[in-house]
Amino acid sequence: MAKKIKTTAACSVDVVPKSTDDTWIYTDIVKEHFFHPKNLVTDTAKMKDYDGLGMVGSPACGDMMKIWIKVDKKTDKIKEMKWQTFGCGSAIAATSMLSVMVSEKNGMKINKALAIKPQDITKRLGDLPTRKIHCSVLGDKALRSAVNNYFIKSKQNDRVVKEQVRIIDKIAKVTDHDIEEAVLEGAHTLEAVQKKTKVGIGNPEVIPEVEQLIRFYTEKYFG
Repeated sequence: MAKKIKTTAACSVDVVPKSTDDTWIYTDIVKEHFFHPKNLVTDTAKMKDYDGLGMVGSPACGDMMKIWIKVDKKTDKIKEMKWQTFGCGSAIAATSMLSVMVSEKNGMKINKALAIKPQDITKRLGDLPTRKIHCSVLGDKALRSAVNNYFIKSKQNDRVVKEQVRIIDKIAKVTDHDIEEAVLEGAHTLEAVQKKTKVGIGNPEVIPEVEQLIRFYTEKYFG
């Protein structure tokens, strides 16, 4: 049986699974954005007047997100961000908060919005359980997709942000993106990443680069 843990003013009672020392605590801010999501689209047929549309994921995999943005061309600010997702509660809360962040105070400059990191979103939420940090990345990627769509539609092709994938292990066919996803899912050691991806098992000369990427992504997403 899971045991109760003490809570603070910002948190409610949650549980600790036997198999881990991680606490699964959801702040009141997370709950507010989950139960009352901001800027959520309930009828896509009404989404006709927008400047950029982005989509990531697939419903077949369980996680998919669409983001619509409106941009003030004169100020280069995102004035509005609407979204829809098939993601989990943490993804819903994180994307709801992201939509607030980019549109509050008369909108955010596009370059500044593109610089938002998942930890910036989790900080505004009052944190997320470690195992749920990866949920904040879905909205981040969908926003970049929507901005790129806006750049293309407005003939600003020189501003399109290109997502590049590099093969790290040619034998196992593992990319840097695969390693990034493994770290986001909680694999923060070489052994844990190898368990998920098989990287370096048949090609040990790539291990130093793999360990460097693990350190980089762990620092990037978890501080």
